Amino acid sequence: MHGISKTVSVFPNLTGWGRKALAAAGLLALLSAVVPHPAMALVEIDITQGNIEPLPIALPPFSAEGGDSKVAGDMTGVIAADLKRSGLFNPLDPASFIQKNMSVNSTPRFGDWRQISAQALVTGTVIKQPDGRLRAEFRLWDVFAQEQMLGQQFYTTPENWRRLAHIIADAIYERLTGEKGYFDTRIVYVDETGPKDKRVKRLAIMDQDGANVRYLTKGDDLVLTPRFSPSRQEITYMSYGGADPSVYLLNIETGQREIVGNFPGMTFAPRFSPDGQSVVMSLQQGGNANIFQMDLRSRRTTRLTNTAAIDTSPSFSPDSRQIVFESDRGGTQQLYVMNADGSNAQRISFGPGRYSTPVWSPRGDLIAFTKQHQGRFMIGVMRPDGKGERILTEGYHNEGPAWSPNGRVLVFFRDTPGANGGPQVWTVDLTGYNEQRLETPAFASDPSWSPLIN
Repeated sequence: MHGISKTVSVFPNLTGWGRKALAAAGLLALLSAVVPHPAMALVEIDITQGNIEPLPIALPPFSAEGGDSKVAGDMTGVIAADLKRSGLFNPLDPASFIQKNMSVNSTPRFGDWRQISAQALVTGTVIKQPDGRLRAEFRLWDVFAQEQMLGQQFYTTPENWRRLAHIIADAIYERLTGEKGYFDTRIVYVDETGPKDKRVKRLAIMDQDGANVRYLTKGDDLVLTPRFSPSRQEITYMSYGGADPSVYLLNIETGQREIVGNFPGMTFAPRFSPDGQSVVMSLQQGGNANIFQMDLRSRRTTRLTNTAAIDTSPSFSPDSRQIVFESDRGGTQQLYVMNADGSNAQRISFGPGRYSTPVWSPRGDLIAFTKQHQGRFMIGVMRPDGKGERILTEGYHNEGPAWSPNGRVLVFFRDTPGANGGPQVWTVDLTGYNEQRLETPAFASDPSWSPLIN
């Protein structure tokens, strides 16, 4: 990103994060000063159920040397906000800090931090280089063990400061939880403006925290169902500019757009395969709809279902062996899982109500869905065999869940009632206790989460 060269050095206890997260970041990174032996993570959390007690973590404002103290402070704020929004961390109030003016090169007074119940501590600095770049360093400390858990430094251009803050937050998240973070990511969605009966819909993209919104289409044509590739910074979406709907591919980095195909009748819910090499979608023919797969290189289309029902919203398992989809072949909208070649379709949803918009977790352990029952709209998850159904949130017209790349958070949209109402984007984690709205400039629907920007 931005075409800046990089080098990466990986020391013991760094689990390959540097290589992946910075591979195309436009950041020159030097990873240094980690403890030479494995340290136990401060938290070992199963966040799939139950209310998690957030880990108290102290983040004194990063210092600034020869640079912009506002950028240093803003970086600290973004890191703290990322960690807090995850629901797993509780950044402590800086007013409670006993030790002030922390230096990244000095050992903390651990007793001062234990006194305010901090379990983890992050110190950092931002230094302006003679060539105009910023050098950012941080260290993560285990307050009770009184040792450093992680230390890294990065070089980047000033305009990259916010993204660098997300990368640092990801590193902290991974070190303390043992799982990949999801902060250095983006969300594509449908921006909606105008009155309800004349909505202008255009594609928009933003950072996962709602910052840096930019528009990918002008709003001349109706656009629907943007979906990120799980393997690259590319989206597929539908456009209704002509008589027939078209499915497009759009490269987020280059802006290059190409048409996948024009299909007779209606096309629904195109979604990438896990390797990004094909798209699976639903095509309406007559009164029914069936699921097809298209190879993006050869443009060859393969029919996967052949029923008189409406089969739609297909989503691959992360190992590409199975597909979950919704169908009314049993009389009402329910969820089914079939082999990737379309064989052996089995119903997996058996609760009361109708099930739709299934999407397989990137971890492979869960399937998210929308459920409607007795006028309620719910976002839930179940295991691929249909067991363990849990409702995470319900509200007025909840719809369209999509997974974060680490499979721990869902983004979805919720309509607001009334003549002036419209859809808004929300997130909820797998506990169901950490639900938050993502602020957008206008109404927003149909969100999809990117993979880590690498």
